[in-house]
Amino acid sequence: MSTYDLVVIGGGINGAGIARDAAGRGLKVLLCEKDDLAQHTSSASTKLIHGGLRYLEHYDFMLVRHALLEREVLLKAAPHIIWPMRFILPHHKALRPRWLIRLGLFLYDNIGGRKLLPGSHGVDLTTHETGEALKKEFTNGFEYSDCWVQDARLVTLNVMDAAERGCDVRIRTECTDIIRGDGQWQVKLTSHLTKQAETIDAKAIVNASGPWVTKTLDLDEEHDSRYATRLVKGSHVVVPKLFDHPYTYIFQNADNRILFAVPYETDYTLLGTTDVEINSEPGTEQIETKEIEYICKNASEYFEKNISPESVVWTYSGVRPLYDDASDNASKVTRDYKLDLDTRKGAPILSVYGGKITTYRKLAEQAVDMLKPELGFTADDWTAPVPLPGGDIPNADFDKFLAHCVTRFPWMDDALRLDYARNYGTRINNVLGDATSMDTLGHHFGGPLYQVEVEYLINHEWARTAQDILWRRSKKGLHTPKDCEQTLQLWIDEHFDFS
Repeated sequence: MSTYDLVVIGGGINGAGIARDAAGRGLKVLLCEKDDLAQHTSSASTKLIHGGLRYLEHYDFMLVRHALLEREVLLKAAPHIIWPMRFILPHHKALRPRWLIRLGLFLYDNIGGRKLLPGSHGVDLTTHETGEALKKEFTNGFEYSDCWVQDARLVTLNVMDAAERGCDVRIRTECTDIIRGDGQWQVKLTSHLTKQAETIDAKAIVNASGPWVTKTLDLDEEHDSRYATRLVKGSHVVVPKLFDHPYTYIFQNADNRILFAVPYETDYTLLGTTDVEINSEPGTEQIETKEIEYICKNASEYFEKNISPESVVWTYSGVRPLYDDASDNASKVTRDYKLDLDTRKGAPILSVYGGKITTYRKLAEQAVDMLKPELGFTADDWTAPVPLPGGDIPNADFDKFLAHCVTRFPWMDDALRLDYARNYGTRINNVLGDATSMDTLGHHFGGPLYQVEVEYLINHEWARTAQDILWRRSKKGLHTPKDCEQTLQLWIDEHFDFS
């Protein structure tokens, strides 16, 4: 029977970050995920690394500060999948007064030690390019900075780094039982690929199973958790692009929520999100018609062009496992996190409640620090200055790196070269292998998808299905023929055996 220092249950952003941090401190770590990496909450975000401007209204000043500090750490760690973005907040005269927004942006500029990103200022929407797409009644607004992230890739890169530091990664492997002993755990794992079960020993467990955090704890008949989660569904819609500039809009809604309109995958606009509290089993959630109508209606309040549900080309939904702070409104529930450490019988289990993608690295650092006295290691935190795989771009200068790629791979289609540089950074060489022309990229599945990328994702990033490739490791499902998913799955089944 194998013995690990730490078993991390859950392959979302928190589990991935904790596994990476712990493996880098010399612990023998196993990470298990019952489905694909980032299959649920962590691939269903609005794709932003941000402080959370709206959280200032809920007086979550420390959360905003910590998120803003992390924003710049992550920007330097992964400049290929995270990049700066300017946001436009049109002033809606019937909602918040201008002075309140200006005050909020002043705080946003100054409480997080901003160094890399430009500050905020007012904009005249009658002359600024972002005003063209808006209704003429919106004449003034504000501009500020945050960042974009390819969220599912952020999870995968953390797991890749963990694996390269010795972590045993088990995807599509479910933790089906945990038994507390004196000084250690027995953990039963069942592979959905091979149908095989095994039991391993672990000195400690991290329960980072997101919406299933309570269900995982219930496997331990002796557990006594002090915390609870509230499951809040957030949905997004994708429509053909509504504007031709690189800015993102943040709209105020009459219900005190906000809506983002983000340039997405070149040809589209991403609109979201909703807050719908659920009580059903997570993992099968889908957008409801009323959510689509809500998003389209609120976006149409601002855009000159009416956005109808019929224009929606794709949707996605995810469940946020928010720490239950007893708020009476789902949109007001804190996005901060709680870490609960149970050390009874000398068998520690640390459960993660809540959190947001921007603060995952700090959460991981704190979680591993809490396990120090229990596991008896002394290594300190190390992740802040260390780039993620592909992110070791000199001076985090992506534009210069891209120019280098143009020189090195002049034979590549411009859009495909940019796509590979963005997704894989300095590991673009690993993807391309010996390819020297477009003809040597292997089988062309349609659109921007070629065999070399498919094989790389299967061999190095744990992709196992067409959906893993088209909708999580990339969003090429939006750019390939409608039958591509079926064709790709048949090709994978013919060339790979994961059993």
